[in-house]
Amino acid sequence: MSVQVVVEAPGVYRLEPHTPRAPGPGEALVAVHAVGVCGSDRELYRGNRPPEYVRYPVVPGHEWSGTVRAVGAGVPERLVGRKVVGEGFRNCQVCARCHAGETTLCAAGYEETGFTHPGAMAPTLTLPARLLHPLPDDADLTAAALLEPAACIAAAALLADVRPGERVAVVGTGTLGMLAVRFLAAVSPGELLVVGLDREREALAKEFGATDFAPSGPDLPGGYDVVIEAAGSAEAALTASTLLRRGGRLVLTGIPAPGALGLDPADLVVRRLEVRTVFGAPPAAWAHAVRLFGAGLLDPLPLVTHRLPLTEFARAVEAKGPGKVLLLP
Repeated sequence: MSVQVVVEAPGVYRLEPHTPRAPGPGEALVAVHAVGVCGSDRELYRGNRPPEYVRYPVVPGHEWSGTVRAVGAGVPERLVGRKVVGEGFRNCQVCARCHAGETTLCAAGYEETGFTHPGAMAPTLTLPARLLHPLPDDADLTAAALLEPAACIAAAALLADVRPGERVAVVGTGTLGMLAVRFLAAVSPGELLVVGLDREREALAKEFGATDFAPSGPDLPGGYDVVIEAAGSAEAALTASTLLRRGGRLVLTGIPAPGALGLDPADLVVRRLEVRTVFGAPPAAWAHAVRLFGAGLLDPLPLVTHRLPLTEFARAVEAKGPGKVLLLP
């Protein structure tokens, strides 16, 4: 019997029989190959995700890959049989922000697969076909399940606008941090430093393209042109800012706890730092990530440390370590 995960309320989930929902007009039915477990999935399960960003009960799962099995009216039949990944944000497409391509800031409000709409922790997922990004026929769907976090980092990389030869750094060695290293390495920086809590991920960081690694601490070097923060803490944001030269560019991708102390506005002004932030991935970032993946320039598979059946959801959300956990329906 095929089952899906349903989180009823914080700390309460069940496995229930899954019935595929036939695609309506403009929709596609996807057979899920793999679904990633993200920090926000753990927040959803534990109940510390802000209430405006979740609607219980819900089937989690916003990082996924799969194959299109059926399409509804108005969707090209040629999509059937294609390997795909898909955007999570269910934007309205008609507000000013959507027209500007900033779909994660949709003025109609927050709606996202796996949080306010059924997600991919199930054998199939039905969603608007406009959100799909087709992959090459020979794509590794297990690796492709990490293209959602890759798209978020692609958004950061596009905002960072790194030029070849610049000195760049990444703070954080989890999935986002390692993906940031790969994106930055692709533009040939003069130096690529990774800062982590310890040296556990040093070898992997260098495999992904880092030229140097340093544990977080008071003696870090400075003078970097661009720093991407990918650790999700106020301390990491502060560390990232101290690495920059005057006039440098800082991109924040993590979301620290509300009210956390961190960056000093006076320091930002005096050193004229340019600060940009990422909240999800707009279509251009998705296209960038999928393009690099399809060209063989991005292989996230080494980041996967656990592959578990969907029935082991509880074990997956409690798994420790910086590696990526995948659930396989």
